[in-house]
Amino acid sequence: MNKPLIHLVAGARPNFMKIAPLVRALQSDGRLDFMIVHTGQHFDREMNEVFFDELGIPQPDVRLGCGGGSHAEQTGKIMLAYEQLVSERKPACCLVVGDVNSTLACSIVAKKAGIPVAHVEAGLRSGDMAMPEEINRLVTDAISDWFFVTEPSGLEHLRREGKAMDAVFDVGHVMVDNVLYQAEKLKSSDTSALETDAIKKAHPRYAVVTLHRPSNVDGVENLQRVAGVLRRVAEQVTVVFPVHPRTRKNLESSGIDLGPNVILLGPQPYMAFLHLWKDAALVLTDSGGLQEETTALGVPCVTMRDNTERPITVDEGTNILAGTDPATVLAACLQVLAGQGKAGRRPALWDGKAAERIVDILAPRLGA
Repeated sequence: MNKPLIHLVAGARPNFMKIAPLVRALQSDGRLDFMIVHTGQHFDREMNEVFFDELGIPQPDVRLGCGGGSHAEQTGKIMLAYEQLVSERKPACCLVVGDVNSTLACSIVAKKAGIPVAHVEAGLRSGDMAMPEEINRLVTDAISDWFFVTEPSGLEHLRREGKAMDAVFDVGHVMVDNVLYQAEKLKSSDTSALETDAIKKAHPRYAVVTLHRPSNVDGVENLQRVAGVLRRVAEQVTVVFPVHPRTRKNLESSGIDLGPNVILLGPQPYMAFLHLWKDAALVLTDSGGLQEETTALGVPCVTMRDNTERPITVDEGTNILAGTDPATVLAACLQVLAGQGKAGRRPALWDGKAAERIVDILAPRLGA
């Protein structure tokens, strides 16, 4: 007898971090079949065989190869390609993670084809409709059948939006499952070949910066604001900034110099980057995922944003939501570097077992 089939949909590198624990849990559990569907939303040369080996999962079963374009072009291409896939063999469930265009596109196609949708990382809300991710979250949650939330705020948002609470499950966080798995793996790995290893040896105390949101890195005024903060932080400690090529180009074209104590790197492979930030004195970021990962490993984090869809990292974790005013951001960074940051704790269900809980919930509901 055939086992029920789940499509695990991923479109970008962070999505694979989230489905990796699910793949391992499904393999261990054995009640469900699964297919890894890579939409190709982001082409990333680092997503090679080694990348999937690091995650402890097989290569994608299907690559839709949808590529870039505007939000509408990309979403439309993914919808057409995924519709063709499900018409060939209809899965018992479409499982989507996070809030990228692939999440939105595949959930719409599945729902219209009569396929139940499971949304992992459901219920997160920033309240900022200028963020494309917020629109993707809202639309995906509007049509999902099962909601797997990472923190209490997700439960509250879904309750307020009228979801049936017997379809909403507080399971912990698959992203945390992954970072705990990878951090453990790193302990027994030879890190000497990693670019970040040499930096750690040369600079025993350092801060790590990741900034990618347009409000921080697009436009000369925004970049000057960020540069002012980085230069001041770099007076206290070496700053390591893995910078997106577009941001680097913006810095160069604007003639902005971050000074000698800011080390610019290219985008880093997952393990090399984890090796770097897990021992940082400070992480300054505007990334949603890194707010959670730093809380999971107890690393001090300052978030350069006016809002966060992950309030548990502030309420319980090590994250300080500093806004975007340079003086406030700098004050928060200096406070952390002076040893006066938040102690924080890892939230109760962030224990590395979220994926197992999800599989336990889905299997009986899919007739396994």
